[in-house]
Amino acid sequence: MDVLIQKFGGTSLADATTRKHAIKHIQASKREGYKVVVVVSAIGRAPSPYATDSLLALVNYPNGKQSKREQDLLLSCGEIISAVVLSNELKQEGLHAIALTGAQAGLMTTDDFTAAKIKAIETDRLKDELLVNDVAVVAGFQGETATHETTTLGRGGSDTSAAALGAALDAKFIDIFTDVDGIMTADPRVVKDARTLEIASYTDICNLAYQGAKVVHPRAVEIAMKAKIPIRVRPSNGTGLGTLVTGSTDNDIEVNIPDRLITGIAHMSGITQVKIVSQEPAGLLPAQIFEAMAEASISVDFINIFPSGVMYTIPELLSEKAEKILRKLNYQPRLIHNCAKVSIVGAGMTGVPGVTAKMVQSLVNEGIEILQSADSHTTIWVLINEKDLFTAINALHQAFELNDQMIETNN
Repeated sequence: MDVLIQKFGGTSLADATTRKHAIKHIQASKREGYKVVVVVSAIGRAPSPYATDSLLALVNYPNGKQSKREQDLLLSCGEIISAVVLSNELKQEGLHAIALTGAQAGLMTTDDFTAAKIKAIETDRLKDELLVNDVAVVAGFQGETATHETTTLGRGGSDTSAAALGAALDAKFIDIFTDVDGIMTADPRVVKDARTLEIASYTDICNLAYQGAKVVHPRAVEIAMKAKIPIRVRPSNGTGLGTLVTGSTDNDIEVNIPDRLITGIAHMSGITQVKIVSQEPAGLLPAQIFEAMAEASISVDFINIFPSGVMYTIPELLSEKAEKILRKLNYQPRLIHNCAKVSIVGAGMTGVPGVTAKMVQSLVNEGIEILQSADSHTTIWVLINEKDLFTAINALHQAFELNDQMIETNN
């Protein structure tokens, strides 16, 4: 069988009209000769009754008394409802379709409730269903442990479900349908002349996703890259092919990825910078601090360690909790609230001198204070005040000429 994976997010399934767009995409793939595995998210976004956040509100999250196991039972309902609704509408259009839970589709996971990892996919039943059905609609974001407990994969888990099923079934493509035209050079809500990328590498898109671009989950990109299956990020309400995310040769498809310096700009807001200066012996301070953060389930990022102290960032929502912990340890942390991280991403910058200088100069020209910076071979990060975010992203987008259509030429 030639299998195609199609994943539809909550906004693409929000009502009968948006689901008709989804059905048209499924019908088109069937006409092309594919058996289609459709992976669905919960319908809509809060306050829609079956959206993930709406379900969490039913148990007064995060202040409810439910266990993580019970929370997963609740959250799995959203995707199951979505799968049954879409399957029913596909049947009304004359397609042979069946709805399956994640467990019925064979997704076996660890027992880390609310953040499970996929261990294996048992495809026998799914393959049997595709022999007699045109479409299998699978509830994304969920799976089952070896002891038959229901688990969820964390936010963005439906993307991960789609990629894992694509790898297990050796799919031709993994199509991620969304409410934008594809992956763009920057957030179009921030940069009016942001462009849709026609083609990009797994590495660049994965890095953009990790740095805040939310169109596709980075774990899904990693799975597809390992399996060498191209991802197409496509508009749900149109017929365009969106952005092709691929390597040079995937599934016998040869492509030329454009040679560009910078692929795109990503950002994260709602960040607090923490700086601690101490006379503790070198190495003791960061070890004690990061252990304390880990024990409190506070994720740290953007870490700089220097002889007399340490500097890092945390989510703004956890800043009060972190400060209390640090003061109990007799540290006097300096916190800068309302920060944002801006990243430029592109494999083409590797080994090219002057990229950091150009980034810094474009921000300095706008009077933007850089609070912290770091870089790798393919990404440069800066931390700035959140009030400067709009100006910073637009300045960088212009400085690196990301609105120039000529950089997207494919030979």
